Amino acid sequence: MRTDSSPGTLPAREHLPAATAGTPVLDVVIPVFNEEKDLQPCVRRLHDHLTRTFPYSFRITIADNASTDTTPSVARRLEARIPEVRTFRLEQKGRGRALRTVWSASDAPILAYMDVDLSTDLNALLPLVAPLISGHSDLAIGSRLARDSRVVRGPKREFVSRAYNLILRGSLQARFSDAQCGFKAIRRDVAQVLLPLVEDTGWFFDTEMLVLAERAGLRIHEVPVDWVDDPDSTVHIVKTATDDLKGVWRVGKALATGSLSLDRLRRPFGDDPRDRDIQDVPKGLARQLLGFCVVGGLSTLFYLLLYSGFRQFSGSQVANALALLVSAVANTAANRRLTFGVRGRGGAVRHQAQGLVVFGIGLALTSGSLVALNAATSEPAHSTELAVLVAANLAATVLRFLLFRVWVFSDRRDGEDPASTTGAPDSSASPASSASSASSASSASPGSPAGPSSSSTHPAVGPYPTTPATTASAQAGGPFVPLPQRPVAHPDGAAQPTHHLRAGEAADGTWRDATVRLQPVRPHDTDRGDAR
Repeated sequence: MRTDSSPGTLPAREHLPAATAGTPVLDVVIPVFNEEKDLQPCVRRLHDHLTRTFPYSFRITIADNASTDTTPSVARRLEARIPEVRTFRLEQKGRGRALRTVWSASDAPILAYMDVDLSTDLNALLPLVAPLISGHSDLAIGSRLARDSRVVRGPKREFVSRAYNLILRGSLQARFSDAQCGFKAIRRDVAQVLLPLVEDTGWFFDTEMLVLAERAGLRIHEVPVDWVDDPDSTVHIVKTATDDLKGVWRVGKALATGSLSLDRLRRPFGDDPRDRDIQDVPKGLARQLLGFCVVGGLSTLFYLLLYSGFRQFSGSQVANALALLVSAVANTAANRRLTFGVRGRGGAVRHQAQGLVVFGIGLALTSGSLVALNAATSEPAHSTELAVLVAANLAATVLRFLLFRVWVFSDRRDGEDPASTTGAPDSSASPASSASSASSASSASPGSPAGPSSSSTHPAVGPYPTTPATTASAQAGGPFVPLPQRPVAHPDGAAQPTHHLRAGEAADGTWRDATVRLQPVRPHDTDRGDAR
């Protein structure tokens, strides 16, 4: 898993605007390796379906994975005869490598791929990409394991598929139902940020991309599909399964050790309703209380076991101090990761030091309770000691939560930039300068041309612009800075200003429907009954 990239901040979800002339809305990639027999009927069938049913411009890209038969010749003939078809030749094999290469080079705002055998019914294609066009979701996948899916395949593949997805749920806590269905789509602006983090170049590419997207808080839309197994499939099940299990171990290890912190893949304020400040509703309090109670309960059991063990060879005070010290370190680490959502090693030492201060307060409470018990009874029973310690620990637990929330992990509660909690503070941008930039962006007049600081979350017409500061920061291994926003080309040649609005917020500050309607490319696709 790659940890040397600088992904930056994800753009806010918005309904795609009308595409620039000559730029397709959808780019469907078909990875192929020695598919001279199936390639032409597949492409023609897909092209016919898109021409009849898809209301926006599209492109079909054939990604040739170093084929050794006549597949390249077939692909070139299709490109010459069908205007919407393009070919891309790679000299190395690997479905993941092909998808990353073609998706990274594409200018279409919606990127999709499907297997060349077209096992998935094409009627699911429009439902697959519609949530991405509208801005509702970031990725979309076809699922053969959804309740409403209709699948025809042998028992061997059915068992392998379900067992693999069960492993993903148990080991990586994946919530998506089908990782390997060859029918997926992603928004290009999300792909620009997410793909540099994906390391695999083979069949595990899909799974790794979905796991990272889910851990980063991206929304994944699932579409139940009708799917018929291809009996002539060239996929080697045993080798693919072995490589996938190796990938699961690699990704799980990287996420568990914090070598890849996904906190930096955070959306701007206003995109997620949970980011909004609502009066008298503390942000994240319910989830934090639940997580803290679970961790606290397990920590109490751990503490009692340690105390009982240390009590066999030491006095009550020494046993209590040792047990509380060990359990406090484990409790702080667990709350840091599970309750307050801090990932990575950055700030871990500071958090543990503050946790030890909280430990000292807990030690004073529990030790004081033992002193009071020994003062009242010269030789208290072991069960009495445990009961008194449980009561003292409950009081210490309440105090510990309050201190964790308002002091130790207060930066997570107040919405501080995750980069500051992962050991990558950005010293080049002060809060004052950030506020000044936001103010100047939001106060741009409608008639004034946008300067270099203007930004947009619309699909890109060209590559990302780079600045010397950004390049120098990346080369020096500095903080993860947000990706520069991309300018939008307009027919009149003049750049237009961009206003930053919350998702669903209109320009006048109201909250009515503020999405932009896509313009169909063919007149007969316009609904005459639509008053908009």
